[in-house]
Amino acid sequence: MTIPILPAAQSGAPLRDVQHYMRPGLLQLSSLPPLSLYVHLPWCLRKCPYCDFNSHEARGGDGGVPEARYIDALLADLEAALPLIWGRTVHSIFIGGGTPSLFAPESIDRLLGDIRARLRLDAGCEITLEANPGTFEKERFRAYRGAGVTRLSIGVQSFNDQHLQALGRVHDRAQAIAAVEEAAQAFDTFNLDLMYALPGQDLAGLDEDLRTALAFAPPHLSVYHLTIEPNTYFAKHPPVVPPDDDAYAMLDRITEQTGQHGLQRYEISAYARAGHQCVHNTNYWEFGDYLGIGAGAHSKLSFAHRVVRQARLRDPSRYMDSALAGSALAQDDDVRRADLPFEYMLNALRLRGGFALQDFTERTGLPVTAIAQALDTAEAKGLIERDMARVRPTERGFDFLSDLQELFLAD
Repeated sequence: MTIPILPAAQSGAPLRDVQHYMRPGLLQLSSLPPLSLYVHLPWCLRKCPYCDFNSHEARGGDGGVPEARYIDALLADLEAALPLIWGRTVHSIFIGGGTPSLFAPESIDRLLGDIRARLRLDAGCEITLEANPGTFEKERFRAYRGAGVTRLSIGVQSFNDQHLQALGRVHDRAQAIAAVEEAAQAFDTFNLDLMYALPGQDLAGLDEDLRTALAFAPPHLSVYHLTIEPNTYFAKHPPVVPPDDDAYAMLDRITEQTGQHGLQRYEISAYARAGHQCVHNTNYWEFGDYLGIGAGAHSKLSFAHRVVRQARLRDPSRYMDSALAGSALAQDDDVRRADLPFEYMLNALRLRGGFALQDFTERTGLPVTAIAQALDTAEAKGLIERDMARVRPTERGFDFLSDLQELFLAD
């Protein structure tokens, strides 16, 4: 769904009064879902050619990152949004980017301390920080742990120097191994990001990456197919990647090898040991709420009669100026009632366990009859299995996930 940009919001207009979001509407939500906080730190050492995230190369002295001013802006952004989530408990925090590990541990410590002063955090709140091996320094990860980070997500992508070079990564195999070793010592739970179907990669190359990654016994592994996204360098200069049949064989090998090492595939791209599933991402997939602060960050917030999506200004300089002036909102709109089934399924059907029908009604405010025809079609095509309480994607549904999700698009 395309969310229109409100004219007043282009210059960072103040947030609407909370009563605007509480006004009567077509939906009737009986309760609010769990709430998470996403914090976007948008700078990287170098923009990767496949990346379509809102990330910007750090330039100039001091790493080119205005850490203190940006954190001031984040906190002003959070303050402005507090009325929309007042009294709600935050169950997870995810600090993503960009490369958040460009920020000094002292900056992350300040950020988390000031967040705690403004929000009610769950006693076991999961706090994830994304880190790249190219920013790794000895004891840096331990310092993040001391700042309050409970989970590290390391963007390794590959342990093969040729593949890393093809992906435009700033680290090499030795740096990746050193970073993972440090993370394993400093954190009880951590995630490794890997990619497959890379330029020049064959099945033997994938096996080597998997062997190296699994030798560290990671509690969580995220494995993504390299996708050529619009408006990236790779979109303009496409690399030669393995054919689809080889990519499918790689995915089969990933599922086989992770299973043999005690990692369960609980989401289309996520594998975890028992008790180490990512709380934050699971909340996304279960259509939970999240407040996003930072340049280009997105929010999804529920109220009694509506579900709202917001986005912050993308340019870091404009974001900081506008957030410090009162609001950095660029987009703010209700999700159309007709679009809610697709929005829900876009997330929930990524999960191996699917979703409970009761959760669908509670989180969309819609009756099950709103998706009855699409469920019948999906079942007839062998894409889902269901009982009176739950709907789960089948193996075929996982293989043809986009086809399954599209059945729930509004007419």
